[in-house]
Amino acid sequence: MTHPLEELITEAAKPNSSMNVEKRRRVFEEFRDALERGEIRAAECEHGEWRVHAFVKLGILLGFRLGSLERIGAPTALGTFFDKDTYPPHHFSKEDGVRIVPGGTSVRKGAYIAKGVTIMPPAFVNVGAYVDTDSMIDSHALVGSCAQIGKRVHISAAAQIGGVLEPVGALPVIIEDDVLIGGNCGVYEGVVVRKSAVLASGTILNASTVVYDLVKSQVIRCTPECPLQIPERAVVIPGMRMAKGVFAKEHSLGIQTPLIVKYRDFHTDARTALEGALRDVIE
Repeated sequence: MTHPLEELITEAAKPNSSMNVEKRRRVFEEFRDALERGEIRAAECEHGEWRVHAFVKLGILLGFRLGSLERIGAPTALGTFFDKDTYPPHHFSKEDGVRIVPGGTSVRKGAYIAKGVTIMPPAFVNVGAYVDTDSMIDSHALVGSCAQIGKRVHISAAAQIGGVLEPVGALPVIIEDDVLIGGNCGVYEGVVVRKSAVLASGTILNASTVVYDLVKSQVIRCTPECPLQIPERAVVIPGMRMAKGVFAKEHSLGIQTPLIVKYRDFHTDARTALEGALRDVIE
């Protein structure tokens, strides 16, 4: 179903738009508020497939074009901060039900943070991100622009969930419900991590990553029609495969390659599944 704001944003974003600056600004602010309330989002899942709402990215880019560089807040001991006035920090109230621990976290306006979310310091959540109920964003973690985070997701310390604004039709990073993202993981370029999957610390996934499923003897990769998708309940660890060529063989060079070493059953939580999988690999 088309959102009522889609037509307005599409018109306002045109270089030769018939709207004046004041009208475009009002449309943008209405759009940003709807985005922040979770009424619209950059992508939604329909019948198991994720669909991009390109007008959301158009609206976010419009905000950057309309904004002017202004000082954000009063000077502090850490310095003076400047940003586009269309994207000031998101200020929460107790009624929002979001736990933000003191220590340098920043959430931009236009990001949706559901009740029950906990954010440990310092962390950053960019515009267009959608973080659903009871998820945890740990210290030094990033949730990039338009990234979609499901319910009860744990994004561990120093993990990076990449963002995307252009091209407007590109799929953002999707982290579905009950996923555990280990520390220092990186998930970028429209990768989809399906429900209840586990990424061990240090796992890196992007559009060009090749994943080897040791359980099902399959190779998983991105195609022009389909993004890289980590299957439901998969337990993924960093691995290695030999690089091709005489020089690589002479020097025993390898390429980092994520490996699926296990699938969680319905009786194991994410950490138990990961610990068991790592023991099985080591032993």
